[in-house]
Amino acid sequence: MRRAIGEISCWLVLGLCGLLTPAVSAAADAPATGAKSAAPAPLPLSLRGALDAAVDNNPDVLLYRERIEAARGQVLTQLGAMLPNIAGNVRQSRQTQFLGTYGLSPVRTDPFSIFDTRLTASQNLLSVSLIQRWRASRETMHVTEFESDIRKFDTMASVALLYMEGVKALTMVKMREATQQVMTELLAMVRQRQRGGVATGLDLARLEGQLADERQAGASARYDAERAKLGLINLLGFTFEIPVTLTDDFQLEVQDTPQPQAAVEAALTNRPEVMAQYTRMRVSELTYSSITGERLPSLVAQGDYGLIGNRWNSTVDTYNMALVLQIPIFDGAQREGRIAEARSQLRQESFRMRSVLNQVKMEVHDAVAALGSAKEQVAIAQAGLQSATRELELARERYAVITTASQFEMTNALTAVSRARENAVAALFQLNAARVNLARATGTLNALN
Repeated sequence: MRRAIGEISCWLVLGLCGLLTPAVSAAADAPATGAKSAAPAPLPLSLRGALDAAVDNNPDVLLYRERIEAARGQVLTQLGAMLPNIAGNVRQSRQTQFLGTYGLSPVRTDPFSIFDTRLTASQNLLSVSLIQRWRASRETMHVTEFESDIRKFDTMASVALLYMEGVKALTMVKMREATQQVMTELLAMVRQRQRGGVATGLDLARLEGQLADERQAGASARYDAERAKLGLINLLGFTFEIPVTLTDDFQLEVQDTPQPQAAVEAALTNRPEVMAQYTRMRVSELTYSSITGERLPSLVAQGDYGLIGNRWNSTVDTYNMALVLQIPIFDGAQREGRIAEARSQLRQESFRMRSVLNQVKMEVHDAVAALGSAKEQVAIAQAGLQSATRELELARERYAVITTASQFEMTNALTAVSRARENAVAALFQLNAARVNLARATGTLNALN
C-alpha cells in the first residue's frame, strides 16, 4: 500500500508519465514577472502555522478567552460574600430636634452639632448556601474554560479542512495545466495531419472543445484556491492585503487506522465537550445543594466601633457587637419552587450527558470509517490513474504511427486521464480531511501536523 501511495505522489507531481511534459514552470514564472514592486510579499503558511495562528488570532477564540476572565470575576464575587465586610464613615451634622417626638414639650431645640465617625464590620460565620454557591461558581468557571477549548478545537478543525481545500484546489490547478499542455501538443499534431489530408475538421473541433473545457475547469480551480486562501485569512484574523502561500502538500501516508474502541476511549479522555458536560452536572449538583442549604440556619457576626460627640475634639467612644442566628421559617414557598427547578435542571444535565457521550462515540466511529474508506479510495484512484495514463500513451503512439487511426481514441484517452487525475486529487483530499476529522473526534488536534 505504501508503495502504491508513493507511486501516485509521483503522478500528482509530474502530471503524467515520462512521455508527457507538463508546463507548470511557465505558469509559476508568470506571477513573478507581473508582480508589482510595491505589492507585499506573500506570507508562507504551513498547516501547523495556520493552526497556531488560529489559536492566537481568531476573534471567536479570543472572545471565549475573555469569558473566562468574566467567570473568574464571578468567582471572586461569590467568595467575597463569605469574607468580612468592613466599611467606615465620618459625619459632621448641624441639626435641631422636635421634643414632641419623644413625648416632651412640643418645642424645637436650639441648633446643635454632632460629630460621628464609625467603623462597621460583618462576617458570615456559617452559611452552607454561600459555601455551595462559591463552589458552583468555581465549577462554572471550569465549564467556561472547557467551552473555550471546544471553540478553539472547532476553529482549528475548520482551519485545517479549509487548508486542505486550498491544497486540493492548487493541486487541481497544476493538474489542469498539465492536461492543457498535453492537449496543446496533440492539437498541433492534429492540425499537421489535417494539412496532410489525414485528419478532419471534426477531429480538430472535438479536441479544441476538450481544451476549452480544461481551461474553464482550470479557471474554476484557481478561484477555488483563492477562495480557500481568503477563508483562511478570515479565520486567522489576518489582514486581507497580505497574500498567503500554502507551503504544505497532501500527506500521502497516514497512520494505521485505529481500533474504534481505543479511539473512543481516547476521545472520552481528551474531548473538552465531555469534560464540560461532566462539569455542568457538577454545577447543577452544587446549585441544588446551595438552594436546599437555605433551609438551614446561618450565623452572622456584626459590630461597629466609633467616636461620637458635639465636635471632633470632644468625642467619646461607643461600640455595638452582635451575634445573629438567622432561621428561615417560611418564604411563601419560593424556596421550594427554586429547589424543584434546580432538581429538574440536574436531571436535564444528566440527559445531556448521555447525548454528548453518544455524539462523541458516533463521531469517532464515523471518523475511523472515513479514514479506512479514504485509504482504499487512494489505492483505487492510483490504479485508475496508471491505467488511464497507459491508455493515453498507447492511443498517442497509435495515432502517430497509423495514419488511418481515429483521433476519437485519443480524445477518449485524454478524457479518461483528466477524470482519473481529478479522482486521485479528490481521494487524497478525502484522506487528509479524514485525518483532520479523526484528530478532532479524538481530541488530538494539538498534535496534528
